[in-house]
Amino acid sequence: MRFTVAIDGPAAAGKGTIGRAVAATFGFGHLDTGLLYRAVGVQALQDGRGVIDPHWAAELARRLQPEDLARDDLRTARAGQSASKVAALPEVRAALLDFQKRFARRDGGAVLDGRDIGTVIAPEAEAKLFVTASDAVRAARRFAELGSGTLEAVLADLRARDSRDAARDVAPMVAATDALLLDTSDLSIDAAVAEAVAFVRSRLPGGS
Repeated sequence: MRFTVAIDGPAAAGKGTIGRAVAATFGFGHLDTGLLYRAVGVQALQDGRGVIDPHWAAELARRLQPEDLARDDLRTARAGQSASKVAALPEVRAALLDFQKRFARRDGGAVLDGRDIGTVIAPEAEAKLFVTASDAVRAARRFAELGSGTLEAVLADLRARDSRDAARDVAPMVAATDALLLDTSDLSIDAAVAEAVAFVRSRLPGGS
């Protein structure tokens, strides 16, 4: 069976947690597409110059291996910032496009979470969700996750990333017109997951 769940939304809205839970519930494969860009971004900055060269970043994207997604520094604020920068590069997006599209239509079902899944990677997805939350809630979540810096700095970083992701020329972050809008600001994890699971179940053949 081929069945794709596309989950989009800004950072710290809960789309990764929801994506993993949905995949586990239905036995689908899961891909956090943000890790692809984080892995490329971190490697692109390793030359020490602090500047990302588009051609080198694209080459790194073409060379990306599964083990690159297991690095222990991909959840840092630095990795998030670099991911947002390389994600705005058409060369990098093109290099990673085929991998994501193949995963989306894999046998056995697939859940992908990112920022352009329902609009670019898998516009044919059978179930689409756009997961969001207020800036304040997202900043508090990310601050607790990072355990360093200040809440104000985290909030500023999230807003800067949102602006870059929404304003980029290639594949901007936007909700697909047929996506379910899921605001997790006032929802517990269990409640948000339950709502997402119920929606995906309703989209399955036979609604079960």
